[in-house]
Amino acid sequence: MSNSVFIDLLLPFSLALIMFGMGLGLTKQDFSRLWQTPKSVFVGLIGQLLLLPLLALLICILFELPAPLAVGLMILAASPGGTTSNVLSQLANANLALSVTLTSICTLVCVFSTPWIIHFSLQYFVSTGAPEFSLLGTSMGLILITLLPVLVGIWVRQTYSSFAIRYEVYFRRFSLGFMITMILALLIKEREMLVDAFQQVFWACMALSLGSILLGVLIAKVTKMSDKDAVTLGIEVGIQNATMSILIAISFLHEPTYAITASVYGLCMYLAPLPLIFWYKNKLKKGIAVSS
Repeated sequence: MSNSVFIDLLLPFSLALIMFGMGLGLTKQDFSRLWQTPKSVFVGLIGQLLLLPLLALLICILFELPAPLAVGLMILAASPGGTTSNVLSQLANANLALSVTLTSICTLVCVFSTPWIIHFSLQYFVSTGAPEFSLLGTSMGLILITLLPVLVGIWVRQTYSSFAIRYEVYFRRFSLGFMITMILALLIKEREMLVDAFQQVFWACMALSLGSILLGVLIAKVTKMSDKDAVTLGIEVGIQNATMSILIAISFLHEPTYAITASVYGLCMYLAPLPLIFWYKNKLKKGIAVSS
């Protein structure tokens, strides 16, 4: 199979399948919670769509990342959400409804916000030789590959709920397997650059993971939200969509080096939330023990 077929067809189609599977797990009620609990949703969106890219920019500057790695980190910060955060919220016994709602709404908004963040990143970090980039073209591509499949998935969930409930888990497994395969393939293909910059990009990714989790918890506590919602925002703001980042770097920008950051992040993004999850689950157990 030629690289062009993989980049232009297989990779976007695979992400579309993943997003369709995500839509199978969503209902109209996941969007209506915006009006039921507006404070929690708006605080989470501010964290994901505004504060997270600013944090990523600060990390790029402090770590003095080379341009490809810096752009990759910014693309990562511009690709929030995904079903992984929902799974981790469920694992932590956090507010799963809030997590799903934030994932749903962020998926809608990021088709417009992500291209602008990428455009800024290319202008800021790549002085010469920047790849061709179209704001409109990227937005349209994200609408076709992410938004429409999600909407179709939601429609299937509403119309054929038994099918959606039965097969959603298989799409989730495919999502994880596909991400792992992409990460391994990129790490092998770009191994020379990775060897030279692994320590730098690894710690930058860990800083983004830990910093964004802490950011989510802090904005929740500052706005006087419950511990349950604070843990949810920590996970939701702290987990990025590595698969989408890889797609944008390879298929939209045609720069595999920009995907190195997302590949390394994909290896460490499950590590950073563990202390928060263990702390909250331990707190719940102590609360149950005290109440009994």
